[in-house]
Amino acid sequence: MNRGIYSAAAGMLVQETNLDVVTNNLANVDSPGYKRRVSANADFSALLDRIEKVSEDGETKLTTVLPADMPFKGRQIIGSVALATVFSEDVMDTSPGVVKPTENPFDMAIDGPGFFAVADNEGNTFYTRQGNFLLNNEGNIITPNGMTVQGEGGAITIPADARSVTINRTGQVIANNEIVGRVSVFNFANPTYLRHEARNLLSPTEASGEPEAIENARVWSGALEMSNVSVVEEMVRMIEAQRVYEGASKALMTHDEQTSKLITSFSRG
Repeated sequence: MNRGIYSAAAGMLVQETNLDVVTNNLANVDSPGYKRRVSANADFSALLDRIEKVSEDGETKLTTVLPADMPFKGRQIIGSVALATVFSEDVMDTSPGVVKPTENPFDMAIDGPGFFAVADNEGNTFYTRQGNFLLNNEGNIITPNGMTVQGEGGAITIPADARSVTINRTGQVIANNEIVGRVSVFNFANPTYLRHEARNLLSPTEASGEPEAIENARVWSGALEMSNVSVVEEMVRMIEAQRVYEGASKALMTHDEQTSKLITSFSRG
C-alpha cells in the first residue's frame, strides 16, 4: 500500500468535511439563536501506533516513548503507521450571540446558558436558542415552523379574550394580569455535544447528557439572540481549509507520479 497516497487522500477528506462545517455556519449567519459548529479534531493523529524495540536480552519491548536507560541492540523496528489525518467530530460553540431588541412581545432571549424546549405534532421534544416565537389561532406560543413552546406543564395557551400579554424576566407568561404559564429553560452537562437535527433544533446525545430544568432561568422579552457566527472568522477558516486541501491534492499527485515512474522502471528492468 502506498501510504503517501493514502495519507494525502485522508487529508483531502478531512478538509472537505471541514469546509462543509464552515459553509453551514456561513449559511446560518442570520439565523436567530444559531450556534456555530467547530471542528473537534482535524489534526494529525499520532504518526506511529507503536515503536517496537528488541532489548539485549532478546525481550521485545512495545513502547511509544523510548526509555533513556534501556539498552537496545540492532536496528529499530517500526510498527504500523496510521493514515496520519483524522476528523473525529464537530461540536457546537455555545458562546452567546448578540441580543437585539425587537417590537414583538413573544420574542425571547435566554439570559445565560440554557435552551427552550419545543415539541412537534408527534410529541418529539427538541431544544433551541431560537426565540422568535408566534401566537397561533389556538392561542399557543409556537415556533415559526409550528412547533409548540413548552412550559412547566406542557404547551402555553393564551386565553382568547386576553387583552394584554407580557412575559417577565423569570419567563412567566401573564395574560390579563394573571399567570397562564412559564416558559421552561433546560441545560445539559455538556451542551457542546448536542446534535443538530435541523437549522436550530438540537437533540441530546449520550455525551451531552439529559436535559435538566433551570429553576431560576432569566429571559429577555421583546429581544432576540442572534447567531454567534463571525463571518470574518469563518472566511479565514474556509481559506485555510482550501489551502490545506490544495496542498494535500498536490502531494497526492506527486506520489502518484512517483509511483508510476517506479512501476515503469521495474517493468523495463
